[in-house]
Amino acid sequence: MTAAVYAARKKIKTLLLAKDIGGQVITTSGVENYMGYQYVEGIELMDKFEQQLKQFPIDRRDGEEVTAVSWIKSGFEVKTDSSETFQSRAVIVATGKKPRGLNVPGEKELTGRGISYCAVCDGPLFSGENVAVVGGGNSALEAIDDMLRIASRVYSIVDGPFTGDAILIDRVTSIPNIMIYHEYRVIEIKGVDRVAAITIQNMQTGEKEELDVRGDFIEVGLIPNSGPVSGLAKLNDIGEIEVNCKCETGVPGLFAAGDVASTPEKQIIIAAGEGAKAALQAHRYLQRLAN
Repeated sequence: MTAAVYAARKKIKTLLLAKDIGGQVITTSGVENYMGYQYVEGIELMDKFEQQLKQFPIDRRDGEEVTAVSWIKSGFEVKTDSSETFQSRAVIVATGKKPRGLNVPGEKELTGRGISYCAVCDGPLFSGENVAVVGGGNSALEAIDDMLRIASRVYSIVDGPFTGDAILIDRVTSIPNIMIYHEYRVIEIKGVDRVAAITIQNMQTGEKEELDVRGDFIEVGLIPNSGPVSGLAKLNDIGEIEVNCKCETGVPGLFAAGDVASTPEKQIIIAAGEGAKAALQAHRYLQRLAN
């Protein structure tokens, strides 16, 4: 959204293709580190972004997922899952990341029936229940924090120490209705119509234990949504699009910004700044072409 606003302000004819406006931020409960807001709900912050977006003549295709970006003589051809095709002289890829799964028995079958990748979205459905949160980063800690106020008991399953912000670690570990399993992993999710239990295993001893839970929130990292340009741009070893400090990919006219790019530190404020930078660099690129 930031890239689109900056492009429109430069009078570039701008098309915004987005599978889901707001991306990961709309599934974030509270944001406490975006300047200008001491605290704001993720969905509220993205609503503010979208209101600003609507002030500019930006052509939008909400719900359109880009499936391929290819190089053509005049620039780029962009294809979507609805079989539409668009052409442009420059492209900014700001597709973010998607949740990583556990790839264990029962996960695929019970997704949406007790397994969730978004505590903000689905947490209220488990009021008074026992739930598990898998993962040790900020997303997992935020999910634990949310569920400690909703669930009867929260099991934290972490394959090592917590790796999130110290303030979040202090907050969640000080609440009595949490049980923390460090150096454990989930090896199976059980249930027929919905989650009934999970089996965890100690990574040191091999000992197994079954936990009686009705919800399993999986927060074990993210996968870059770089597939549409995987045959065009260079990717790093974790699938992020390689960019330089100008958001350039190495392919003239192709830029990348935000969590899908190799820029260090995945934060909302950094992603927004990189989106602005990418649009300004795209404008300079188009100016050079015109001259």
